[in-house]
Amino acid sequence: MSRVEEIAAAVASLPAADYQQFVAWFLTREAARWDQQMDQDSLAGKLDFLFEEADAEAAAGRLEHLR
Repeated sequence: MSRVEEIAAAVASLPAADYQQFVAWFLTREAARWDQQMDQDSLAGKLDFLFEEADAEAAAGRLEHLR
């Protein structure tokens, strides 16, 4: 059995309260990883195309302001 399979089996056998605690921890961890990746991508210029597209849409008058 692989390590992932062992972890999956352990998670599957958790009582409901422990499972909810695990899910909350995991989602928090994944959100932090996502934020870190977005920061790295932004610093590397990988998201610049989004700003350029937004600027072009604004210049063409196709953006609406949020209220």
